[in-house]
Parts: sequence; structure tokens; C-alpha cells
Amino acid sequence: MPQRQTHSRRALLEREAELVAVDEALSELSGLRPDGTGHPGARRRGGLLAFAASAGLGKTTLLAEVRRRAADHGCTVLSARGGDQEQQVAFHVARQLLQPQLAGVPEAEIKATLGSWYGIVGPALGLCTAEGPAPDPQGLRDGLDWVLTHLAVQRAPAVLVLDDAHWADPQSLNWLAAFAPRADDLALLIVVAYRPDELPAGAESFRGLPGRAGHRPIGLEPLTAAAVGRLVRDSVGEHADEAFCRECWAVTSGNPFEAVELTAKLRDRGVTPDESSTHLLRDLAAATKGRGLVSRLERLGPSTVRLAWAAAVLGTQVPPELAADVAGLGREEAADCADRLREARILTRSRTLEFAHPLIATAVYHAIPAAVRVGLHGQAAWSVMDAGLGPSVAARHLLETHPEGDPWVVARLRDAARETLRAGAPESARSYLGRALREPPREGDRAAVLYELGCSSQLLEPSVTVNHLRAALEEPISDPAMRDGIVFRLSQSLAHSDRLSEAAEVVAHAARTATSARTRLRMQAEQFMWDAFRADEPDSPGRSRRLTRLADRLTGRDLTERYIIGLRAWDATLRGEHTSTVLRHADRALDGGLPWADENWGFEVPALVAMTYMYGDRPERAEELFAVGIADFERQGWRGAHLSFGLLLLGYVRYRQGRLAEAEELARDGLRLAERVGRGTPVQWYSVAVLIEILLARGRTGEAAELAAEYAFREPFPAAVTFPDAQAVHGELLLARGLHERAVAELAAVGRRLDGRGMRNPAWCPWQLHLALAESHVAPERARHTALDAVIRARQYGARSTIGHALLVAAEVSGGPERLKLLGEAVSHLEASPSAYQRARALVAHGVALRAAGRPEEAADRLRRGLETALQCAADGTAEQARTELALTTAPNATSG
Repeated sequence: MPQRQTHSRRALLEREAELVAVDEALSELSGLRPDGTGHPGARRRGGLLAFAASAGLGKTTLLAEVRRRAADHGCTVLSARGGDQEQQVAFHVARQLLQPQLAGVPEAEIKATLGSWYGIVGPALGLCTAEGPAPDPQGLRDGLDWVLTHLAVQRAPAVLVLDDAHWADPQSLNWLAAFAPRADDLALLIVVAYRPDELPAGAESFRGLPGRAGHRPIGLEPLTAAAVGRLVRDSVGEHADEAFCRECWAVTSGNPFEAVELTAKLRDRGVTPDESSTHLLRDLAAATKGRGLVSRLERLGPSTVRLAWAAAVLGTQVPPELAADVAGLGREEAADCADRLREARILTRSRTLEFAHPLIATAVYHAIPAAVRVGLHGQAAWSVMDAGLGPSVAARHLLETHPEGDPWVVARLRDAARETLRAGAPESARSYLGRALREPPREGDRAAVLYELGCSSQLLEPSVTVNHLRAALEEPISDPAMRDGIVFRLSQSLAHSDRLSEAAEVVAHAARTATSARTRLRMQAEQFMWDAFRADEPDSPGRSRRLTRLADRLTGRDLTERYIIGLRAWDATLRGEHTSTVLRHADRALDGGLPWADENWGFEVPALVAMTYMYGDRPERAEELFAVGIADFERQGWRGAHLSFGLLLLGYVRYRQGRLAEAEELARDGLRLAERVGRGTPVQWYSVAVLIEILLARGRTGEAAELAAEYAFREPFPAAVTFPDAQAVHGELLLARGLHERAVAELAAVGRRLDGRGMRNPAWCPWQLHLALAESHVAPERARHTALDAVIRARQYGARSTIGHALLVAAEVSGGPERLKLLGEAVSHLEASPSAYQRARALVAHGVALRAAGRPEEAADRLRRGLETALQCAADGTAEQARTELALTTAPNATSG
């Protein structure tokens, strides 16, 4: 122990400024001053403290001192270290950080603590095996966020220390980089150290994170000649002369690691520390790194060299028996070799085999002849499997071997890919399967490997998935279920790449060539769905007739039939069939259940069925269904596009009810999640369209315009049908901005597109209503005709909210007694509907018309009710209008006109 303390003190020479920063951070974190006294009433504050320096400048020693001082402050310490050989092991760093905090806790208690997060983060942290669908990467990161936040709160104050962050696995590093800004709000200090020139490209965000030292990490400088002289004199005696000490500094360039190693060699060899020995220093310094280190290792004997090679291949914290197995040594011989390596200061004196410094590990690894290195990795794969460490550990070694057509290698890589994909690391799964494909697999297994490779890429790059799955279909496939699965995934990937026509054609071809009636029906269901989303569908009326004939004869006995019936309900909604027909089919589809989080089916049809209830004035049923779907997404860890869709569509339901403040909050949550999925994705189009509609309803036109500009919400619009329709929302925004002629052109184009497809329901897309309002400024008579045609369509559909909205617009573009009559009818319908926002608008418009007709008492009643309803809806613009009109109505000497 005294020797270790001396070593630490030596290595921390000239690190006073860095230690001051550490002490200040720990003081603010723990509420204790450096002398151990407390800060009365001090708020604990965490944050990020980053150190960046080249190899050997003392990062590891400094972080060891951070851990020691943190413990002295009563902090819980979470510690991890990246490893050069473990970068491809997903969540390797996350496991180091979090597993020890859960060690010894009974599984039942861990399950109770983590709750619904257990099944999501458990496989990634090695707490349990994965079951069910894999979480998406964002869902897993959210789960890890929850676990770390929980630990930081329950065990505060806490310090998280990550050494060699440049070697951390990408999954852990990206997670921590995203989490780090939240440490400011927790009693959690994150301390990291990395080599700036070796930080992976994917972790660039980590470099720029604002820390306690501002936006820059704290750099570590080489030691001065005086500091190296102090190290030399502490090691060999105060009689070391100045010239000798200065030469020690020159040959080590002030690198602390090299300087400490050099002084140890001087002491061990009894070198006279004066000018007469300076010629020896360069060779002694060279023996601490590179070829000099390798030569020193070779002098320890071939068995010792082989054990060192095995340890370098295996990585960090290597069990001695595992290294012995890889090296082909007996246990006793390996123990003797390990002792020699410790005496030579190549390994530390820990029970596991650990190199004294990463520089040594790197030098030893790169000194292994290439052919031998490949062979050792191959042996390591077998050894770790025999030791029960699992295929994921073996796979990172197999990545370093040469392809030889070995079925065992292919099987282990596939096992590892399955394991890591279920744990939430599709990037790792993709690399394993790519290597399996190069092995290559046997002819009968090639399609399965391509299929698995496509599945692992689906969340990352749908377009790449398409290539893999098309290639899989060209292979001989004996399993019909696998072929169906490949076709389904291919259609999904094409659709998610905005290639809906291709998606529909893929399943249409599969339906035509299917030999099983149930397979044909399943593929027809997929074709109906993708066709329904196509904006360029060539024969929408024909597809609708075929769907009607098929769905009306199905009983809903299985999931395929219920999906087709659900699509029939949605198609009836788009075409404006009466709500009694629409909701009858929706009820049939739900009789037996429609799962939201079944990876073999998708969530689109359950969402469409839920929307039919919303448009059909049954928003409470729509809310129930979306609540189930959102809960299923969260339970599975699907917190990317799936959860974004769920939240924003629930927000749209609230918008339709007139609960605008809640709707805006949900839509912004959906947009925030959509941002994490990526710009230009379908979910982002949906999110922006919904939020623009909400902002317009709240009277915040300027903010809506800014949002549209920020997200380039304009032509070209997506190839997929969206709800609300993106082009129609853009036309509505133009109308709100007073750009009437442009709005007329945009909305008329929407009408031509949708009418050509038989989509005539103003509940789903009220393009006619907005067009009528725009036309009222440029062609009033045409506006009235447009609005009255929308009223006819609304009555055919039968939803009170839709009829009331259409009557309101017809009144707004009409005049005289007809206007008052239409408004009265609009109010009547809207008061019997769940659409509070449109009700508020109608009440205010009716009040204004009644005042103009010389009926001030009735007008004031309508305006007060309109104001009250608008305030309840958070429709700020409508509320302000109601206040103004009410003041005019109730003012003394108010007159009609």
C-alpha cells in the first residue's frame, strides 16, 4: 500500500490545476469542502469533467485519484474503462458501470426496482436473456437513462468515472454522450478521459459537450524537466546530477508513463545517476515501448511471450485460466509466466491478467505476427464459448479471423447477432452477420443469413435492408414461413423508404404466386395497406371495391382477417361512407384484438382503426386504443418512430376534441421523438403537420409559419398519404397568412388529387372548407358552391362534428338570412358533438351574426358561451375575438350593423 501511494504521488506531479478542478467539482457535488466541513444549505450540483490527452500523459492515474477522492467525499463511485479489444462488444462499458451497483441484489428486487424497464435494459446489462421483440436503440437508451438516473438519485452523491473513453463501445459512448448534459440537474459528476486524436467519429458529440471547464476538455501537458528530475531523485536518490536528470526528461519527452518506467529501470539496474551514464538512457527508455518493449518481452521466454499474446488478444481483466487455454499452456506453467510478466512490469499484480498500461497492451498486440494473431483469435472464440461466456464474446474474436467456410463460425456469429439484436444493438448484429456472409454459410443457410442481416439493418438503413432481402429471395428457400417473412420485411422496408408503390408490388406478386390460401390472404392484406398509403395509387376506386367485397365476407376469425376488416373501416372513412358503416367495421376488426407491438404485423392498421373512431365522433374510444398502443410501445422499448406516431396521433385526437393545450404538448413530444428518428422521415411530416394545425387553432399563425420554415414543410410532399394531409395543411397555413391566391391553388390541387382517388370525406381532409374560405376573397360565388358541396359530403358521412364544421364554413362564405340559418344549424350540430374548438368558433360567429341582425341579448349569450368554450379549449385567438365582439355587443348604444 505505501508503495502504491508513492507511485500515485509521483505520477501526479504538476497536476495541481487539474486536482483543483476535481476538488471543486467534488465539493459542489457532495456539499463538503476539501477539509471535510460542510456547506450549510448548499445545493448539490453535478456536471461533466473531461480530460483529453495523448497516451501516457497520466489520464489513468489522475482518474484513479478522482475515484479515491470521491470515496473520501462519501460518493458512490461507478467506474468503467474502454478497451482496445472490447470496442465491438456492445454495452461493454455500460455493464462495467451498472452491473456492480446491482450485484448481490436478488433478481426479484431488481425486477421490482426496474419495473417495465427490466425487460428492455436487462439483456443489454447482462441481467437476463432477451425475450420478445427487440427494443429500438432509442428505447434502450431511454431505459439506460432511467437506470442511471435512479442510481444517481438513490445513491447520491455519485461519481461516474470513464477511462479510455476513445475505446468505449459505440453503444455505451453514444448513450453517455446523450445523457451527460442531464448530470447538471442530478447529484452526479461524470468524469471522462480520452485520447482526442482517437475518439471515434460517431462520438464527436462527446468532444463538444459543455463541461465544468466550459466547452473544452481539460488538457494534460507533459512534465517539465524539473518534475522529471524530481521523479528520478525520488527513485535513485538525491545525488542524481542535473545533467543526468535533464537527459531523462529529454529521452522521455516529459511523458509521465515513460518517465516512471525509466526511473524504475534505473533503480532496478543500479545505474549511476550522473553524466557518465547518460548514454544508457535512450536504450532504457526505448525498452518501455514499441520494439524495445517487445525485445524485453522476448527475453522472458517463448511460453511467457505466448501468455502475453493471449492476454493481449483477450483484452482487459483476463482470467488466468482462460489466457492459459488460449496460449496452450498448463495452469502451473501459465502461473509462472504471469509472475515473470509482473516482475517485468508488463502486467499489474491483480488476480486477473491486466497490462500495466494500455500502451503496453497495444504494443504487445501489434507485435504478434499476423498469422499467429488470427489463430489466437480463432482459439479465443472456442475458449470463451467453452468457458460459458457466450457467443457475443466469441463473435468479436471471429471478426478478426479469416473466412474458411466453417459452419461453426457462421452459427456462432448468427447466435451473437440474435443476442445483440435482442439486446438493442443492431449495429453489432449487422457486423456479425456481414462477417457470417463472408465466411460464407452453406448454400441452404445463405437466405437465412441474408434475411437476418436485413432485419438487423431495418432500423438503421431501410434502403440497405431492401438489398439484403431482395438477395435473400433470389436464394433457394425451402421454408415457406421464412419466404413470407422476407417478403413482409421487404415490403415494410420499401414503405419506410418512401417507396410505397414497390412495397405494394412486392406483396401483390407474393399474393399471385402463393400456394397457400392463408398466405395469399396475408399478402393481400399487406397490399391493401400499402396501396391505401400510396399517394400515386393508379386505381384507388378499384382497390376499394375489391377490399369491400373481400372484407364483407370475412368473419374476423384470425389476425389476417381482422387486419383486412380494419382496412375496410379505414377505406370507408376516406371515401366518406356513413359513420354507422365505418364504426361497424371498426368494431368487427377489434373483436378478437389488433396487437400494436407485433413485429410481424406492424402498428399501422391498429392506428388506422383508432383514427376511424376519432373521425366518427368517438374520440373516447380512439383515446382508449391509443393508450393501449402507447403502453405496448413503451413496454417493448419502441421509443422512436412508433412512440412518436402514438403520441402525435393522440395529440391529434385531443386537437379534434378541442383540448388544444394538451394536444400541443403531445404533438411536441411526438416531434421531439421524431427528431431523434431523423429529418425528412414520414413521422416528422406527420408531427409537423399536426403541430401546425394545432398552432393555427390556437391563433399562433406566426409560430406555425416559423415551424413550417424550420422543417421545410412545403413541396415536394411525401409520397405517402398522411393524416392530416400535408399539402392540405400547407394550404391552410397559406390561408391563415393571408396568401389567398396561393392557398386557392394549393388546396385546389389537393382536391384534384383526392377526388380522383374517391377520397371525399371532409372529416379526414377538410380541403374544401379551407378552399372555400380562400375563394371567398377572390371568387365569392365559387366559394359558396365549394362550401355547400362540402356540406353535402359531410351529411353523407354523418358525423355531427363534420357537419357542423362544414355548415360553419358555408355560413362564413354566405350572407344575409342564409348565413344566420346556417350558423344556427352549425351550433346545433357542434353542441351535440365532441368538437369543442369548432363549437367555440361557431358560437362566436353566431353571436356576431345575431348582433348584426339586431338581436343583442341572444348575441351576448352566444358570445359568452363561445368565450367560455374557447378558454376551455385554449383557443387563444378565438377567445380574443369573442372578448372583442362581446365588448361591442354589450357596450352602451351598441347597434346592429
